[in-house]
Parts: sequence; structure tokens; C-alpha cells
Amino acid sequence: MSRFVVTGTGTDIGKTVFSAALTRALDGCYWKPVQSGLDGGTDAERVAGLTGLSPDRILAEVWRLETPASPHHAADLDGVRIDADVLNPPTCARPLVIEGAGGALVPLNHDVLFADVFARWGLPVVVCASTALGTINHSLLTLESLRARGVPVLGVAFIGPANESSEAAIVRFGKVKRLGRLPWLDPLTPDALSIAFTAGFDLSDFA
Repeated sequence: MSRFVVTGTGTDIGKTVFSAALTRALDGCYWKPVQSGLDGGTDAERVAGLTGLSPDRILAEVWRLETPASPHHAADLDGVRIDADVLNPPTCARPLVIEGAGGALVPLNHDVLFADVFARWGLPVVVCASTALGTINHSLLTLESLRARGVPVLGVAFIGPANESSEAAIVRFGKVKRLGRLPWLDPLTPDALSIAFTAGFDLSDFA
């Protein structure tokens, strides 16, 4: 079965919403290995609400950390250390969508970044990039850091209002495929998200 990693150029740019949309479109499973911040609900709970998938399709996190912070810092506050070597994609009889925490260069502990784990996995990565000001620099740096580690990049999924100039620059200079764009949705409902994903993306890119 196909497996994909969803990362981003930073935090709070829409990775979880995109991951929910992709998981539902693929009729797959979702896994977030490390959850930082438990108050107000987790990303897995949000994906469950946006997809309507049964609980067995939302796979359990390996680490659940109290503080909404970089995993290495949240783990320090909880008095634990994240062992990156035990993070391995779980078995699923369906396509699997794996969501990282924050951006690609977020530390898991004091020695390992998420991008290092992505390189070990060798799975295709989708980079979620905001269309807001600053996205060109953030996106190109993210792509360079992933490729420097030999991480296979499937393409970029843009999140937000259309910004044709910035999107074109990222595709051109980053030599990357534009997978599509997911607009901000208000209200954000399962049906609205499904419609927006279908309109903005070609599911065959994830075959």
C-alpha cells in the first residue's frame, strides 16, 4: 500500500487539514507519531472529525506530550526523551498518511530532526507551504534541506489564497511538482474539505 509523509514549511500552516483531506480521499489511515500539546484536542482527533474514519484507521501516537512546543522541548518538560530509532511507520492495510510535527527541521530530541527520520523512512514527502508572504524563502529552504538528506519529495501542496507568482517561483526554483492548492475554508466541514481537495488536487498524483 502507498505511504506518504506530510511535512511543512512551519507550524500552523494547514498540515493537519491537508492530511485529513488526503487520508479521506485515499480512504486510508492516518498516523501522527509525535503529538505536542494535548489541551483543546489532538491532531489525530481533528483528523477523525474531518474524515469520519473509524477509530481503527486513526493510528495511535507513539509520544503524546503535554506542551504545544517543539517535540524535543515538550519532551524535556515532560521528563522523557524521544527515541527516534523506534519511530517506524505502522502496518496498515490501506494507504497511510503520516503527519510530522511543525516543519521538516523540527527537532525530535537533541540529536535528531524530523527530516533525518524522513530520510531513514525513504517515503515520498508532501511539503505543505503557505501562500502568505515569506513562503518562497521558507519553501525553498525546506526543499533544500530535505533533498540534502536524500528525502524523496513528491511535491508541494499550497495552503491558502491563490498566489500565482509565489507558487510559480517555488515550483521553478525548487524544481518541484505543484500538487495543488487547498484554500482556507470557513466553515471547515468534512464535506467542504472533500470538495475543495477534489477541486484542487489530482488524486492520481498520489497513486
